[in-house]
Amino acid sequence: MRRRPETPVPSLPIQLTSFIGRSADVAAVTSLLDEARLVTLTGPGGAGKTRLADQVARARADTFPDGVWWVELSEITNEADVVEALATTLGIALAPAPDALRSLTTQLAGLQALVCLDNAEHLVDSVATLTDAVLRTGLTPKLLVTSREPLGVPGEIVWRVPPLDDEDAVRLFVERARAIRPSFALDPPSEAAVRSIAVHLDGIPLALELAAGWLSTLSPQQILAGLDDRFRLLVRGPRGAQRRQQTLAGSIGWSHALLDPIDRAVFRRLAVFGGTFGLDAALTMGAGDPVPAGEVLAALGRLVDKSLVMADAHGGTTRYRLLETIRGYAAARLTEAQESVAIRDRHLAWCLAFAENAEAELERDLDTWRALIEPEHANLRAALEWGLQASDPEPGRRLAASLAWTWHLDRRGREGLAALRAAVARAPDDRSVTQARLLTGIALVTDSADPLDREYDAADRALALATELDDEGLRALCLALKAVGAFYTDFDEAWTLCDAAIVAAEASDHGFARAGARALQAIILQLRDQHEAAAKAAEEALPVLLRRHRGVAATLLAFRAEGLLAVGDVPGARATAQEATRIAAPLGDYLRVGAARSTTALIQGLTGDLDGAIALLEPDLQLIDDTAEAPWAPGLARTMGILCLHRGDAAAAVTWFAREAHSTDRTTRTWLAARSLPGLASALIASGTPTEAAAILDAARTTAHHFAMPSPTAETLDAQAALAGDAGKALELYQRALAERAEYGLWGSVPGSLEWVAVTGARIRPSVEQVRLLGAADAARLSLELPRGAQHNAAIEVREVLEAGLGADEFADAWVEGQRMTLGEAVALARRSRGQRVRPSTGWASLTPTEHQVAVLVAEGLTNPQIGARLFMSLGTVKTHLAHIFTKLSISNRTELATLAANSPTKPA
Repeated sequence: MRRRPETPVPSLPIQLTSFIGRSADVAAVTSLLDEARLVTLTGPGGAGKTRLADQVARARADTFPDGVWWVELSEITNEADVVEALATTLGIALAPAPDALRSLTTQLAGLQALVCLDNAEHLVDSVATLTDAVLRTGLTPKLLVTSREPLGVPGEIVWRVPPLDDEDAVRLFVERARAIRPSFALDPPSEAAVRSIAVHLDGIPLALELAAGWLSTLSPQQILAGLDDRFRLLVRGPRGAQRRQQTLAGSIGWSHALLDPIDRAVFRRLAVFGGTFGLDAALTMGAGDPVPAGEVLAALGRLVDKSLVMADAHGGTTRYRLLETIRGYAAARLTEAQESVAIRDRHLAWCLAFAENAEAELERDLDTWRALIEPEHANLRAALEWGLQASDPEPGRRLAASLAWTWHLDRRGREGLAALRAAVARAPDDRSVTQARLLTGIALVTDSADPLDREYDAADRALALATELDDEGLRALCLALKAVGAFYTDFDEAWTLCDAAIVAAEASDHGFARAGARALQAIILQLRDQHEAAAKAAEEALPVLLRRHRGVAATLLAFRAEGLLAVGDVPGARATAQEATRIAAPLGDYLRVGAARSTTALIQGLTGDLDGAIALLEPDLQLIDDTAEAPWAPGLARTMGILCLHRGDAAAAVTWFAREAHSTDRTTRTWLAARSLPGLASALIASGTPTEAAAILDAARTTAHHFAMPSPTAETLDAQAALAGDAGKALELYQRALAERAEYGLWGSVPGSLEWVAVTGARIRPSVEQVRLLGAADAARLSLELPRGAQHNAAIEVREVLEAGLGADEFADAWVEGQRMTLGEAVALARRSRGQRVRPSTGWASLTPTEHQVAVLVAEGLTNPQIGARLFMSLGTVKTHLAHIFTKLSISNRTELATLAANSPTKPA
């Protein structure tokens, strides 16, 4: 039998609404039809199987000379009627039973057509028999089937229809909404609601269309609120739709009605899972009257086949899940069966055993433990909520104690703190190990979620109970956590607590507590600019941390990168920051990733790419701006302040520095404040508010002194110098800042310090010394890859003034001499001019410090070349200094100079 090509699509259903999205699915199924003769589209009710099949059929219609034929099976209830339904659609006369199938296949010979069998799930056996017969006889028609479960015949290719992606789901909702309200358009509030609706409804087209149908009565926000009881809300389908497609419950109920009692029991019990679940958990939940333990696996397989359970294979294992909509339906059936309490208790017991057994891995390898725990997070959360509400809270309390590290490591820390505090509150007077672990957990989670004003006291409370219980391992961890709490306000106390934690850790073989305490000591050394000692301590801690706590390792490396930047090792700083980011990135831990990214951005910005640095921080800034409770991100605000000040945006710098400049812990200023207060003062000065800056500087000076932190001390001196009304006083302060930096080897900031000394000295009395200092600073910036920021632009202006005042030749000579100097030599030169002030124009007291040095060396009998070598000067510069000396002293030769030097005790200031 062959149909005429003039009627290629004689039987496709008429579609009254547009087809939205799924271009990739259409392409994929079309490709499968090129390769196979039988393709079955499976998926849960309402997933869009029929519309996808229709779209594929229309797309392929021109390629089938004998047309595309659509057979609707939903209204057929008798298995024997399937063959007749196909024959009727194709206009084929059948022989009487039992020869009907054979006569059908005989007449299909040579038919080049696509046959679509829609809604086959309730007739699987008959449809399987029919399609198998077609395939085995080698007939040419291709078969496209939609069903909630596969047919299971040889040669079948199964395509599981996925939910709509978020964008297509929103498009579908809007399209259907406009059919009801033509003026409907998304604005920010309604768009947020529609996107949430799409997520809550799992991207199921039927559910989205039913929800959109309420737009005549409700707003998107009201529809979203109503989804808490979605099966009551989503009950109004379009007239003319099949009865089972007119409500969401009806659609799922159609599949549920096809299950046998064992499958129904397993299905409803799986509703207890909050997210995905593994096979072991499914077997445990599913067993029990009327389901023998040995039948659960087979039942699970049938539920997957019927698209009521999704199976996702990844990394050699399969995890299962119920779409949220289907889980809601199953949960209602669980309640109807009066099994809810028993199954939830069983689920809690399974989760507790799982979490406690996994703790053995926690002691060996934190990453491996986390990989075990993370997939079960939603289940553990659901079990914990149930357990903490139970009349006997002990299983829930034990589960909370086992999960503390989970909350410590991820961004759900505040959720964890609430759970841990609730667990403690269920037995506030308990003095057991469980209570000690819960208290330690609060300190542990507070450490990464919200430490200020909380961590120290929480750790102290946990330490007291751990000591009472004589649990040395728990004591070691509590001491380390208390040290972190003390660290924000008192480095010395923190150091002492670290020493105690190391002793307790060694006694109990607690590797992490020991390495964590040593890492904290490395960070303290770093913040005090004792960089060699910090590097040694970090090297001692890192090997253990990389295995036991990659997050702390990443934080330590981020601090080390900033230390390398401070000492002028930019390549080392860049490489270390990149390593910190590499280690932190897989953790998804905002604190660790944010710290590494903040340091990387600081290095990137200070080496010249300010726009790129700020762009790198954009995800962190967005999270802070969009989150009611901003995540703990120490150092980020200071980094942004530095970058803004460097680019000349003083107002923005003030805003950012202020975020951490007022940081306190238990009413005491923190080291975060110590590092940000000088920057805030400098930004206030740059923005034209010196009075406010002066008030800030008192706090900056005392806080930097309290923590014994050289870098903030030097930065405070810089800001004080900028406010000094007297140039001589300003120069003295800049000199002190330079000395502080040089003493601690802070070569990364020495070029800027040299520039301030030169700029201020030039304002007092221009000389070649300032030119040399500027030349040395310029050469150092180039060598260190640390270009000048906007706050140091005065160096450019003074350079032009000096060149005009000294003359091009003398300036050029001095500039070249400066560029040849090392930073150490430039610091020595700057120190020789320390104390420069307005001098008399003649006499011994009129000599500059450099001129005085030249005079002394002449008196000692050195030649001009020898003086030049001693003072890093060219021969021409020595001659120039001698000319100035002879003029000021009213003498004409070296002999007279030697005589005056021997008889004059006066030295220039």
